[in-house]
Amino acid sequence: YSEIYWGWPIAFYLFLAGLSAGASIVAVLISKKYGKENYYFKAAALIAPVAIILGLALLVLDLGKPLSFYWILLLYNFDSVMSIGVALLLVYTPLSVIYAVGAFKNEIALLKISLFDVVANFASKLSSLLEILLFILGIGVGAYTGFLLSAAHKIALWNTSVLPVLFLVSGLSCAGAFTLLVGVLKDKAKKQNDIAHYLLKFDFFAIIAEFLLIVALFMVVKSASTSGAQSVANALSANSLGLMFYIGVIGFGMALPIILDLSVLKVHDFKREFAVINALFVICGVFLLRCYIVYAGQIFI
Repeated sequence: YSEIYWGWPIAFYLFLAGLSAGASIVAVLISKKYGKENYYFKAAALIAPVAIILGLALLVLDLGKPLSFYWILLLYNFDSVMSIGVALLLVYTPLSVIYAVGAFKNEIALLKISLFDVVANFASKLSSLLEILLFILGIGVGAYTGFLLSAAHKIALWNTSVLPVLFLVSGLSCAGAFTLLVGVLKDKAKKQNDIAHYLLKFDFFAIIAEFLLIVALFMVVKSASTSGAQSVANALSANSLGLMFYIGVIGFGMALPIILDLSVLKVHDFKREFAVINALFVICGVFLLRCYIVYAGQIFI
């Protein structure tokens, strides 16, 4: 390879977009099962808009001419994955902000600013409709992060339909872990442990699915062509990226969280430290997976 065109900013953007999409879905699931007056729902509802806004800001800044970004908003080409993604994000991002405002209606009321109160109450009334839309759009945005790479047909590790599903599932795993992290830190009295247990189980199954999808991705790419098989062999060899994958993604990002999940789920009154460590491992593992896929794809063409 001669140059890395898509570096860490793109990997971080893909991470933040997946986190946001997953957080929207997690927020809806918690809302339906446990209601909206708990730390975990509010955490997920807030993570979604914050993550996508930060991700889009990073993407715009990473462009060679960030002030020309508005052309993407005006010149649509629906044969382009980028254009479809931009259209999705133009709808998804403001809706996630409105949903978060509604989620914090009671906190906003404490500010005693009538305009804010009116906006928050209006957003809260739309929550049922927003949950349907955000659940669907969350799936779309989460998968789009993988389609964005898979559209590069000349890059073997990216050119597979498994990648969008992998990125969607890993985004859900990361969102579950991030929501757990914030919720556990806020719920010091452990009054909402049932939601924490739910998220631990959610993440456990998401990690299993993520691992199986990684295996499937390598198998599909390997069987597709001779060059694909060589790309997989190189990507899994004992180079620096291979070590990132084995130690960072599989070891710290999947194996250790599964062990911690199994130990924590045995007791209802678990130690908060275990849940925090578990969540941090998962979040780091998902980020390293994005970095690994982005870099390995370009290096081992």
